[in-house]
Amino acid sequence: MNHRDFLGYGLNPPSVRWPGGAGLAVSLVLNVEEGAELSLADGDEGNESVHEVTQAVLGAPDLCLASHFEYGTRVGYGRIASVVAEAGVPMTLNACARSLIGVPWLAQHAVAQGHEICSHGWRWESHAGMDEAHERSLIARAHAEITRVAGVAPVGWHTKSSASVNTRRLLVEHGGFLYDSDAYNDDLPYYLPVAGRPHLVLPYAFDTNDMRFFGTQSFVRGRDFADYLIDAFDWLLHESAHGAKMLSIGLHLRIIGRAARIGGLQTALKHMRQSGGEGVWFARRDAIAHHWLREVPPA
Repeated sequence: MNHRDFLGYGLNPPSVRWPGGAGLAVSLVLNVEEGAELSLADGDEGNESVHEVTQAVLGAPDLCLASHFEYGTRVGYGRIASVVAEAGVPMTLNACARSLIGVPWLAQHAVAQGHEICSHGWRWESHAGMDEAHERSLIARAHAEITRVAGVAPVGWHTKSSASVNTRRLLVEHGGFLYDSDAYNDDLPYYLPVAGRPHLVLPYAFDTNDMRFFGTQSFVRGRDFADYLIDAFDWLLHESAHGAKMLSIGLHLRIIGRAARIGGLQTALKHMRQSGGEGVWFARRDAIAHHWLREVPPA
């Protein structure tokens, strides 16, 4: 069983600032999963069941599901990219390799715009319980295909849902990854000993995430998303006067890319730009990782 750490930095977080003396790092993560969802039509063992609704189609291709995912690349990406460009902030694209193979233009456009490409696995699937040899091959395949399509090797990794008990060790064994985001337990990066060396973890978040438009429908209107992000941003900015903080914002092409939701992202980014000033650093996750490695080197 993996060791669980309920203390973290406790009451003594590291004394560090982000570039330019900023206290708060804001990380936009755009998940690119379209075409990597489980689909009988693509030769997978079954169909994904979650999109705008939760409905399992068994034993036959799910054409409704496929159409919903297609919206993300056909319409959502361009809409999101436009809003982010208007705000002048970088993103990390959390991309499944199988997705990028189907839309190489998206990867190339993102790189040209200065965004990072992070590996979100081969398919959009959990690795929990996965056979070790199979997982090792998928990690290598995802890294190689993303590098080929995007022209830039991914240095970050993030598993859908749960990683396996072997994932971090296999990432270190592969040697091409600087960090992973398979954690949700902190507002700062931290190190873990993996395979005899310190490994960097950049925690992610499910609350400041547009996926809450689905499932429980905690967010219904774009303004719900904006209000929640602004509340998180304002509080972390306040706390960052006493120590560095990081805010991860999770986005999905087929979710926030809808016309009724995109205004929420635009509103939140405008607020952050106007009220954060020099106290905020909008950064790709690889930039956050490099800064942490330099300023808070592992003991």
